[in-house]
Amino acid sequence: MKTANKRPLSPHLQVYKPQLTSVLSILHRVTGAALAVGTLLVVYWLAAIAGGEESFNTANALFGSWFGRLMLFGWSWALFYHLANGIRHLVWDAGFGFELPTVYLGGKITVAASFVLTILLWLVA
Repeated sequence: MKTANKRPLSPHLQVYKPQLTSVLSILHRVTGAALAVGTLLVVYWLAAIAGGEESFNTANALFGSWFGRLMLFGWSWALFYHLANGIRHLVWDAGFGFELPTVYLGGKITVAASFVLTILLWLVA
């Protein structure tokens, strides 16, 4: 017969209130996964180029649709967010920016930079 374990449980996501630092950490992982999936779409597009005019036109129709453009916009934002947050992590790896106000400022700059760079890319392209 098994007895109930009386040890306290470790706190988890349902106990803690989300903070900017934890949300940005989770978002970094999610954008990394999204970039991997998006890279498969880039491979599809390159294969369509190699496949000839008909397959290229099919791929362009997909990526030129409203859904395709939305995916490309999301992928480009994920790319810039992951890049900016990666630079933030490099700064931490160098031993700088561990004071709590600096951590929060860096997080806000990361989010702002990702949106600004994405919008600039789409305005120029």
